[in-house]
Amino acid sequence: MKEKSTLVFATNNAHKLSELRQMAGDGLNILSLADIGCDDDIPETGQTLEENSLIKAKWIKERYGYDCFADDTGLEVYSLGGEPGVRSARYASDGHDSAANMALLLKKLEGESDRRARFRTVVTLIEGERTTVFTGEVKGVITCEAAGCGGFGYDPVFKPEGWTKTFAEASAEEKNAISHRGRAVAQLIEYLNKSRFDNKC
Repeated sequence: MKEKSTLVFATNNAHKLSELRQMAGDGLNILSLADIGCDDDIPETGQTLEENSLIKAKWIKERYGYDCFADDTGLEVYSLGGEPGVRSARYASDGHDSAANMALLLKKLEGESDRRARFRTVVTLIEGERTTVFTGEVKGVITCEAAGCGGFGYDPVFKPEGWTKTFAEASAEEKNAISHRGRAVAQLIEYLNKSRFDNKC
């Protein structure tokens, strides 16, 4: 039986933790920031998703000593020049208000025919001295109004390519199978499983 890897996920977002723990299954013991007693307001001063993901992972590794990973996710709307992008969680204000963020996005897209967008997630893993980056994305369109009560963030206004419903109308299993975070985390888990196997050889 493979030994479980214990890693800190640099977040206290309950939705992210639930999604990721479900995807990881029994192979990983994933701790949150609360689990390690971290209530720091980690600065997200990067200009890209990659920079913010690395900042958060390094913060935990350097101050708490745990091997860890951090993610940063952005919704990029083509007709808005990539907005909200790195500011997705703080689009309307610094209060991480999902309803306000969606309202602002829909207002900016009023009358816009090109509603193509993509979600992109960058995961940075730090193990010892090694840093590894994983990226996942999913393309789709921004709907004209919110639909569904599942998911979080912009899920009620994002309809993936080939779907007739938004992420918020899908089950967790359906979303995780194709989502940006799901794709990035699948790479992370595959990498960790391979590392554990190689270390036992």
